[in-house]
Amino acid sequence: MQELSTWPASERRAITGVFTDIDDTLTTEGAITPDALQALAALKAAGLHVIPITGRPVGWSEPFAQSWPVDAIVAENGAVALISSQIGLQPLTGGHIQLSKRYQQDEPTRLTNYARMQQVASRVVREVPGAVLSEDSPGRETDIAIDHSEFVHLPPEDITRAVQIMQSEGMNATVSSIHINGWFGAHNKLEGARWIVRELFGRDLDTEMDRWVYVGDSTNDQLMFEAFPHSVGVANIRRFEAELSHKPRYITNGERGAGFAEVAAALLKTHRTE
Repeated sequence: MQELSTWPASERRAITGVFTDIDDTLTTEGAITPDALQALAALKAAGLHVIPITGRPVGWSEPFAQSWPVDAIVAENGAVALISSQIGLQPLTGGHIQLSKRYQQDEPTRLTNYARMQQVASRVVREVPGAVLSEDSPGRETDIAIDHSEFVHLPPEDITRAVQIMQSEGMNATVSSIHINGWFGAHNKLEGARWIVRELFGRDLDTEMDRWVYVGDSTNDQLMFEAFPHSVGVANIRRFEAELSHKPRYITNGERGAGFAEVAAALLKTHRTE
């Protein structure tokens, strides 16, 4: 991981969009800080697309999609998107943005998977000592989440056991900075990024991957770090460094929201509003 200051200006100038994780990347201790929120607004004002991609539930994401200056939020690890009516426009001053919701899976598939996931969640809670569903679980539609660091603490061996149970049931499973997420289906953060670029712009992300940057903080961002030639980890990613098979290309000096603000500042040095 190289210092963010080594990111060449010519590469930053070519960036047209930012994908970012939310928890512990945009947020600090569970809330977005003024510097990170201002960074989102400045990126949008400079004409860049801004799309958070998170393992958080769609219900939890809705107020942020309504109030943050972003094109969309892709929630539940790529399964569902909340799309802003203000896409491509300057950030609003006050008021709420109208949203549309889109899914990668059809309704019958979602209903079938939902029932199966509740059974797996019950098994994890039953078999892993101390395991509990995340407090944001009521807002989840296409995945389950077990809390390991937000309000409770699970030791590494119990996190591993929860992942193993989900995988043994045929689920995908990832570990974020706070939750263990499990779901049925082929979607993930990278597929969610490809999908939302098709949905919003009618374009193929793979043909323009070098014009986007991804910002993240945890092991569940590895797929994105591997895929995007321009990837940045906020400084708190160092606590997961030993577990990363694919690391971000750059790392910020600041942690969490302050680190995201550094990324925005680096981009804005080469992007100016007309």
